[in-house]
Amino acid sequence: MSRSACLSLVVALLLSSSLFAQEEKATKASDVQAKRYALFEKRLDNVALIGSFTISGKEDQAPKPERYEIRNVRKLEEGDIWLINARIKYGDKDVQLPLPLEVKWAGMTPVISLDKTTIPGMGTFSAHVVIDEDKYAGTWTHGEVGGALFGRIEKLGDAVDAAKDQAEPSPE
Repeated sequence: MSRSACLSLVVALLLSSSLFAQEEKATKASDVQAKRYALFEKRLDNVALIGSFTISGKEDQAPKPERYEIRNVRKLEEGDIWLINARIKYGDKDVQLPLPLEVKWAGMTPVISLDKTTIPGMGTFSAHVVIDEDKYAGTWTHGEVGGALFGRIEKLGDAVDAAKDQAEPSPE
């Protein structure tokens, strides 16, 4: 075999192994993404986020209780948008809405984001909420008011527990 043929063979082998490695890396990344998505869907299937919220500028007040229910979540085709079917109790309002919300990832940890999103009949909100296993935490803004929120994520039974249904209003 000539020297140039040998060199060509070595280059071809290196390129094919490099392409194989890239393909394998892409497959692993796709597997990780599929695992993220499945875990997120499972974690937020038929749950209640039960916790507290604070209001910035009113640090002398105790955190107020909050509760959100999520029926299910599913990834939409468009970018990082997920459809979150939620029940929101806020003041005298009690609505169930499909909310298309952005979800970004910090490793395997999802962060749900709203950026000046208008929720019909409720107002305009911004929020950034980290979902960490059976806990959540984040920030919220509604108009000129904002603060922090935090709590736990609990699975709901087949029939929503009516006693738990009477939680205090969510962030104003």
